[in-house]
Amino acid sequence: MGPTKAITRKMGKAYVDCVSCHPKRHTIDLTRAKEQHSTYCSTLADLGLEVATLPADESHPDACFVEDTVVVRGRRALVCRAGAESRRGEETAVEQFLQDYLTTRRAEAPATVEGGDVVHFEGRLLSGVSQRTNAEGVRQMGDWLEAPVDTIVDPEIMHLKSYVTYLGRNTVVANRRYASHPTLADLDVVVVPPDEAYAADTLTIDDTVLMPSSCPKAHDLVRRAGFRVVQLDMSEIEKCDGAMTCLSVLF
Repeated sequence: MGPTKAITRKMGKAYVDCVSCHPKRHTIDLTRAKEQHSTYCSTLADLGLEVATLPADESHPDACFVEDTVVVRGRRALVCRAGAESRRGEETAVEQFLQDYLTTRRAEAPATVEGGDVVHFEGRLLSGVSQRTNAEGVRQMGDWLEAPVDTIVDPEIMHLKSYVTYLGRNTVVANRRYASHPTLADLDVVVVPPDEAYAADTLTIDDTVLMPSSCPKAHDLVRRAGFRVVQLDMSEIEKCDGAMTCLSVLF
């Protein structure tokens, strides 16, 4: 059974000060970003999810990227310890909300782990060991969620889901950096074009794949793999190093 609920978080004024390395981060249009976020939330609702929206957190510029605060599998949730110190504290409101639905446990130092590094498959997890998630975070996650965890170790990346996401039906979408990685060897891999690398971060609800509207060639590839594509304008989200999965937690 797929997810039935989603958590999102409102964008506050602090959003324009978020941690980002994107070359256009200083051109963020906050009004447009909020409109894009609203459309994102309504799309999740249209696809049958019950969407809960938490209040904005003006103390933490990246708080709208709720995916990084928790990893959920089954009826358990690992509350993350962010790799970026400025983001620690975002997880509290998400944890409080989830305690009504799931059994939670916090990752403990020296672990760092962020949900944006974790790809969910039916029988396993795949995690980046990256700028934001370390080996101890992976260990604690696997232990608490009672799931085997494969890893892709690359200290140059922020989050693995910027490069690989799971569509379902034994199919992933990936960019060329990891398309031939051994952890994906038993999967069908849809390889996005180099000029549409942003399309590798997708969000799948049943057989519907949410993708950024700026990547038409990648849309066609995913459709050919047998999935329905819904396009969303993510231009302002992208400027903050955010993407399709970053704005929600599904469970």
